[in-house]
Amino acid sequence: MRYNRSMMKSTVIPELAYADPGKAAQWLEGAFGLSVRLRIANHRVQMNVGDGHVVLTDRGVPQTPSSLMVRVENVDAHHATAAAFGAKIVAPPQTYPYGERQYTVIDCGGHAWKFSQSVADVAPEDWGGTSGQL
Repeated sequence: MRYNRSMMKSTVIPELAYADPGKAAQWLEGAFGLSVRLRIANHRVQMNVGDGHVVLTDRGVPQTPSSLMVRVENVDAHHATAAAFGAKIVAPPQTYPYGERQYTVIDCGGHAWKFSQSVADVAPEDWGGTSGQL
């Protein structure tokens, strides 16, 4: 799998929605010992937790309190398989300036899943992010 400094190396990454991701990150650092990996303004914070990661967001996709992000080798092929199976695609594959190509789908139980493929190694500062402990 391709490496991208703007994306965590974990394969499965929980995404948790908070009213204020910045304040939530401070609380999680103090209470649970997590550390900030990457801050994207105040709407997204990637955090390290042991050898894993979690992303704090300002909202779920769709409006859910949590979702999963899963790293895959080929997001377009993955999307084609999910769509052919009848999965509800809420955001088709799109390439973002932070070096990831992603799509979002709702599973049979109404849970949001974001599938992501690293397509470039991009320093967070190159697209407006702020690095923490990478």
